[in-house]
Amino acid sequence: MRKILIVGGGYAGFYTAKKLQKHLRRGEAEVTVVDPLPYMTYQPFLPEVAAGSIEPRHAVVAHRRHLNKTKVITAKVTKIDHANKTAELTPAVGEPWTVDYDTIVVTAGAVSRTFPIPGVADQAIGLKTIEEAASIRDRITDNFAKAANLPAGPERDRLLTVVVVGGGFAGIEVFGELRSFASSLVAAYDTISFDDTRFHLIEAMGRIMPEVSLPTSQWVLRELDSRGAQVHLDTQLVSAVDGKVELSTGETFESDLIIWTAGVMANPVVRNTDLPIEERGRIRARADLRVVDENGEVVPDAWTAGDVAAVPDLSGGGVGGFCVPNAQHAVRQGKRLAKNLVADIRGDAPIEYFHKNLGAVAGIGLYRGVYQYKKLAIKGFIAWFMHRGYHGFAMPMWERKARVFGNWIINFLFRRDLVGIPARDVPREAFETFASRPKA
Repeated sequence: MRKILIVGGGYAGFYTAKKLQKHLRRGEAEVTVVDPLPYMTYQPFLPEVAAGSIEPRHAVVAHRRHLNKTKVITAKVTKIDHANKTAELTPAVGEPWTVDYDTIVVTAGAVSRTFPIPGVADQAIGLKTIEEAASIRDRITDNFAKAANLPAGPERDRLLTVVVVGGGFAGIEVFGELRSFASSLVAAYDTISFDDTRFHLIEAMGRIMPEVSLPTSQWVLRELDSRGAQVHLDTQLVSAVDGKVELSTGETFESDLIIWTAGVMANPVVRNTDLPIEERGRIRARADLRVVDENGEVVPDAWTAGDVAAVPDLSGGGVGGFCVPNAQHAVRQGKRLAKNLVADIRGDAPIEYFHKNLGAVAGIGLYRGVYQYKKLAIKGFIAWFMHRGYHGFAMPMWERKARVFGNWIINFLFRRDLVGIPARDVPREAFETFASRPKA
């Protein structure tokens, strides 16, 4: 049997393996997925996880439960030697080992892209993982509980100030969701008012949400302004040392929660490979998702998809001629890649990936949303409903969909759950505090 190694179990990797399970005949291939996490995260739900609308475990899909015909290895791929068709795997515990393969599929995804701004690496948190989203939720609930016991002053202001860096879809969605979440929290405290909370969005460009039209983005700005949010356009973050935010405009303030959403980059794992990489660090690919070299020649038995791949956008709508890194493309590329792999095994020609953008939809807080398709723009409750409907049904597996819709129904009936569990970041603290120790 042909040995297929899938590097990365995110959108593209998960859907490639899932569809291979469906289309491969018995004995045609042995499929292995390697990922350092045992689950796939549905990233469009991270803002709602951070805002308490969805439970963290319901926004992830377990590999071993749903890829039951696939060999799953929870480890990092630290090196790929395609010339010899081997890959080095490094587990969290134990020694690295090497596996061989016949065909490799690189779907390692993307990570947060940051810049060498003082304090960002030490103080900020990203929004690419379920752990980050859950931590944001716990931090904001804990900060409100602390601030409620403090008199007016700098420390109280610091705890009640939230900063989001980046005005793209991810930044606007988490910004709007947290603003809505804060409004729910305010109602639970008699010592904190709406005016005590401060929300700052920092965007280096002169506008937000480049995926939508300028009038639509301006409507979002007005909507956020009506909810007491401060948006800093044409502004860069200069420093965040010790939580003191310094902007290029000269403005300064302090915050205990700085969320970085200013871009992504291809997973650095591809740097430890002999596969051809383009100038932005992505693997070079053809439209049929086969890896190609600098001259456009196909690299045998190598395929790629998702955020880690530079896949040409045949619809003409991509930035620089390539598919943008988002869930729409990653999911569909994974499905196409699986079909192309099966075709390749059976001696048929692969088909080029083509997907025309279905529009952009975003939630910017409870009952508020925006949708844009060409010149058509829908705003407000209807767009919010469309956002939830689209992503609710796009969530993989029916048991996961049921859990997510169940969260929303329960929240509608009994209001959003405001409980945070900040101590889970230090779970042994209570035990260590009271544990008996030998006398000196």
